[in-house]
Amino acid sequence: MIENLDVRQRSEAREKSLSPYAMRSSSTHGREREEEQDSVRTAFQRDRDRILHTNAFRRLKHKTQVFIAPPGDHYTTRLTHTLEVSQISRTIARALNLNEDLAEAISLGHDLGHTPFGHIGEDILNDLYPNGFHHNEQSLRVVEKLEKNGQGLNLTWEVRDGILHHSKSEKSMFGSEWESSSTYEAEVVKISDAIAYINHDINDALRANILTEDDLPAGISATLGHSHSQRINTMVCDIIKTSWAVTGYIETQSKPVICMSKNIGTATEQLRQFMFQNVYNIQSQNIDAQHARKVVQGLYEYLTQHEESLPMAYRINLDETKRRVVDFIAGMTDQYALNLADELGI
Repeated sequence: MIENLDVRQRSEAREKSLSPYAMRSSSTHGREREEEQDSVRTAFQRDRDRILHTNAFRRLKHKTQVFIAPPGDHYTTRLTHTLEVSQISRTIARALNLNEDLAEAISLGHDLGHTPFGHIGEDILNDLYPNGFHHNEQSLRVVEKLEKNGQGLNLTWEVRDGILHHSKSEKSMFGSEWESSSTYEAEVVKISDAIAYINHDINDALRANILTEDDLPAGISATLGHSHSQRINTMVCDIIKTSWAVTGYIETQSKPVICMSKNIGTATEQLRQFMFQNVYNIQSQNIDAQHARKVVQGLYEYLTQHEESLPMAYRINLDETKRRVVDFIAGMTDQYALNLADELGI
């Protein structure tokens, strides 16, 4: 009878047909605290659902990606970025016969620890906090400690590892700074993150009249495409075609890797560097960015001296004051940070 069927076990049985390099939920390294398994959802499906229902995930809709306080309704936020990363990751994982549920869970959690005001907020907190600040480490801290009233989400090791190792160096997407993750699904998320932000940031730059399509290098456009959808399609299809050859479907002597072909990878990296030179570095110096730095620095300095101003949830844990202040600021939306700074006279 249907009530006696274990849906999770059927899902786990279907996972046996995945690529030999896929991570199966039944083979997870587990959670820090043991839990009884769900009768309907696999371990990675439960992790995805837990992330979706967090306060940190909801706040992403009011956190800046690149453009601070943009005037229009269609600029990318951390939430729309996260959803795009999830969509691209799932497409690639499905095509390579990897674990789509694991890729989705990592995607949805990868930016939970991002600060208000995008990387500007991250950079200033990194300068101010003695132990440094990196949003990937903060994302892990969110799911391990800060969410669920300080209990954390008790996610599987594979999801936590993917969240921690999704971040990339500004120097090169494919150089030695590109640290390998422990699962191929995490590698899919990492490269999907780059595909998503490069392309939606181009759209936002066009929307803000900072760039025109003609400003994009002609050689890169000829290789990748002349529109948002063409570029993404080129990158995604190339990853599927190239990685397919080295993830067990074609015998090779090389280590399996999630990658682009040399031609597409070079063009993608050149486009990424173009964005740093012509958009990211310029936006980080404009008047809105300068104000954002002042706000984050002012909040940090004020709150470290007035611990009583922290919400109770950030006063009851046993971490030192500066760590609690960083947690509070990192969790703020852009507007909340601006309003609080105004309220405090910063």
